[in-house]
Amino acid sequence: MKMTKIYTRTGDKGTTSLVGGVRIKKSDARIEAYGTIDELSSHLGLLVSMLVPDYSERELLLRIQHCLFVIGSHLATDQSQTMLPHYAQLSEDEVGILEERIDQILSMVPETSGFVLPGGTMAAAQCHVCRTVCRRAERRIAKLSESAKVGTEITQYVNRLSDYLYVLAKKINFNAGQREIIWEKPCR
Repeated sequence: MKMTKIYTRTGDKGTTSLVGGVRIKKSDARIEAYGTIDELSSHLGLLVSMLVPDYSERELLLRIQHCLFVIGSHLATDQSQTMLPHYAQLSEDEVGILEERIDQILSMVPETSGFVLPGGTMAAAQCHVCRTVCRRAERRIAKLSESAKVGTEITQYVNRLSDYLYVLAKKINFNAGQREIIWEKPCR
């Protein structure tokens, strides 16, 4: 799709168009939900740029970004007014792909006892940023689902994605020989 003009001026008064052309306020819970998904994809793009080109997780991270675009399209469709387009339907297989990878990573990294503080390598720290943005997206989607139809595969995927990002940060630190920082109650 070629963009001939990036600005349209249609949102200058605080509204935006959903899939199907329905206009809503930019402060709507729907915009918060898919806007946070977009933010997460941007953070994942930064994470991917930090990983060496042959890093084994790059392909899955790029797949996740594509899935997030599908999720954003799903959330940008008010199904009470517009039929959900085929490109906004996430395959239920995607949840299984994340679960399988989580299990694989957990079998490779040492167990942690205690709460892990975000940090370690720059890439692992960025992975934790992705995880927390993912959790916020999950909360925004849960809020939206109180008043609008959201597919269960969407909520399952975003929930599982935050789990994947947690174990991926562990893997990145482990592969770099970086010990995780375990929370300790400050002495008083």
